[in-house]
This record gives sequence, C-alpha cells and structure tokens, in this order.
Amino acid sequence: MKEALFYEKAEKSAVKCVLCPRFCKIAEGKLGFCNVRENREGKLYSLYYGKPCSVGIDPIEKKPLYHFAPGSRALSIATVGCNLACSFCQNWTISHPESAVHSEDIAPEKVIELAKANGAQGISYTYTEPTIFFEYALDTMKLARKAGLYNMWVSNGYTNPEPAKMVAKYMDAINVDLKGDVNFYQNLCSVPDEEPMHQALKIYQNAGVWIEITNLIIPSFNDRPEQIKDLVEWVRDNLGPETPIHFSMFYPQYKLKDTEPTPVKTLEKALEIAKKAGIEYAYLGNVPGHEAESTYCPKCGSVVIKRSGYDVDIKESCDKCNNKIKIEGMKWSG
Repeated sequence: MKEALFYEKAEKSAVKCVLCPRFCKIAEGKLGFCNVRENREGKLYSLYYGKPCSVGIDPIEKKPLYHFAPGSRALSIATVGCNLACSFCQNWTISHPESAVHSEDIAPEKVIELAKANGAQGISYTYTEPTIFFEYALDTMKLARKAGLYNMWVSNGYTNPEPAKMVAKYMDAINVDLKGDVNFYQNLCSVPDEEPMHQALKIYQNAGVWIEITNLIIPSFNDRPEQIKDLVEWVRDNLGPETPIHFSMFYPQYKLKDTEPTPVKTLEKALEIAKKAGIEYAYLGNVPGHEAESTYCPKCGSVVIKRSGYDVDIKESCDKCNNKIKIEGMKWSG
C-alpha cells in the first residue's frame, strides 16, 4: 500500500482521484471505480503497490509491438483492477475479479532483478490497465531506465494529462487499444467518449514515445467500414501514417459470450481501409499464419520482416528497393 500521487481533498473527509478521467469522488473507507484505490482517513492509497497478480516473460510481439525492439523479451507485470468496464474484456478474471486474486510481494527493485535474471530486455506493464497501478509502475520504470531496460505499456489510454506527462518521461513505447467511436465507448466500456485517449496519445507522441495502436473489431459493434475509416484517419492525421495499427480478431469473452468471432474477411477489409487511407504498417492479430502478420515495404510492397507467430526475421530495410523500415529500440532487439 502506498499513498497515491494524483488526488485532491474534497468536502468533509472525501477525496477526488484525478489519475484518470473518471475523477472518482471517494468517501472515507470507500474505493474508486478501479477497486484498487481507497480513501483512508482523508488520504488516497494504492492498495496493490508492489503486489502484482501476474508476472511472466513475453515476446514483445505479443503485446503487440512490431516496430519496437523486435525479437526482444519483456518481463510483464500487472496488478488487479481496471478503470474501464469493457463487456468484452479478455482479462476480466484479474481486471474485474469476482473473487480474491492471488498476488505476490514484488518490490520495484525485485522486478528489475527478475527481468535481468530471465534475460529480458525490458519491462511491460500490461494485462490490466497500468494507469491503475501508476505509482508501482512509475517507481519500477525509473529503476528500469537506470538499469538500461526499456519500459513499455499496454494501455487503454484512459489517463489524465498530468499523469501521462509524468510517466512519458520514462516510457519508451506504448500500445494503446483504441476501441471504437463514442457509442462504442459509452455502451461497451462505460466511458463518455474517446477524447481522453486521443489526448493521452498526443502527449505520448510529443514526448517521443513509440506508439502502436490495436483495434479489436467486434461484429455489429465497431466493424462498419465508416467506423474503421474514422479511426485510421484519426491515427494518420494525429500520430502519422507510419504508426502501426493492429486489427485484432474478437473471441467471445466475459459478457459478450454470445457474439460471434470476427470474420477474417472483416479484418481484411479493415486492412484494406487502413492501407487506402495511407497507413504504412497495418496488421491482423489473433489470426495465426495470416500473411498480414508480416511487415511489407510501404514503397514497393515486398515482404521485409517475416513473422510466424512470435518468430521474427529482423530487418531494417527492404532487400528489393532499400527503403528503410520504421523501427525503434533496435539496441534491445533479440
């Protein structure tokens, strides 16, 4: 447990959390929406500081990040909780647990030791939303930076500007799941709109963080061509056409168990829309063996980086036309 960084005093003994755009007003003895921040005697505390519920070694491609430190491995950590309420959550057993979840005592210093002992090149803050374990992530990121390890987040992007600016100083890369339009966020995620995500993404970009986008396409909710077109055009116009976008297949999960998996042809249509809009690097996720796992030269169309699952043939330029592929973090590549 550790006192939170971003909160304000409210009337009586209540506090207002200003970490994310929910701005939870929390009474004495109560928890915020994420269920991991509690008001104790007028102070807000992060209850799971140094207590991850998930720890593992992952290839960076699993996040997915295809253009940052390819072939590297990251020690991945998460604590319980989340600041969204997505009906389709794929990690709901730890983001919105219905019963107690086992956690371990692993201080930031120990996280760095584990990463090095396991031959990882970086730390990934993932599985649940890193914003809700902000203090733990931030302290770990500071140590990782000193130790020569990279820091990357897998995030929903629902973070207020000041926390985003603070963490961006120690962040090397991020994958943000842009989920859909206003109606999608309201009906399936319990948030008013996507503007806070857009704002956070611009902050990360201005700080020099490498950004990749994931869009989980769910049939009948965010699969219409005009929805996909709006999303890719926003990415192109605000983050740049070289920003990779991963269109990912939905599988029935959590509260959307009756929804069918995304047809591959729908994902391929999204890929076509992205390329037509000028996105240079677009991929399909959760479709093992599909040719759209690989990187194609945006200049001549030749395969440059061949991927098969998490195996990757690392190249920085096209053999056919010598066009340089946009890749960051090569010093950490495996």
